Amino acid sequence: MDAMTTATAPPPALAPAPVWVRRAAHAVALCALPSGLWRIAMAAGVYVGYSDQVLRDVYDIPGWGSAYVVGLSVLAELPALFPLLLVSDRWRPLRSGALAPLAWTASGVLILVALWQLVVALTAESQTYLSSGTAQTVWGFAFAPLFAIPALMTAVTWSYAKRHRSRGHEE
Repeated sequence: MDAMTTATAPPPALAPAPVWVRRAAHAVALCALPSGLWRIAMAAGVYVGYSDQVLRDVYDIPGWGSAYVVGLSVLAELPALFPLLLVSDRWRPLRSGALAPLAWTASGVLILVALWQLVVALTAESQTYLSSGTAQTVWGFAFAPLFAIPALMTAVTWSYAKRHRSRGHEE
């Protein structure tokens, strides 16, 4: 007697993600990292181009401003780790059928977060307080990778949805 019936048989595995998609998923997480590290350095009192007076008066650092910029860094990096879930062969907390719509939603949210960070970074008065051209250049290099997140995240999500669709929705 066969112990496993079609009702209890595990669904066929999702096709593995192509190498380029795995690299893109890792790149999303890495793109969010420089701006987060820059903010954490600012919160820790490392000189990032702002005078002590600007840190105190404008950003409330040290103080609640430190918690804010560290929290912002964490909040930006957590969704940037989500694409790694879409390319993982080992860890699946949700069925693929439930993960596909979540992936598109997360993709949209992550794209909005990245764009929001760029809009805030480029329009806020933060740049005007930077003390030198070197500080502005470092700041630019820290935030520039955020421009890549929308395209990378869309590619990872599209690949995941395509692999899920090609599987025929067995789940």
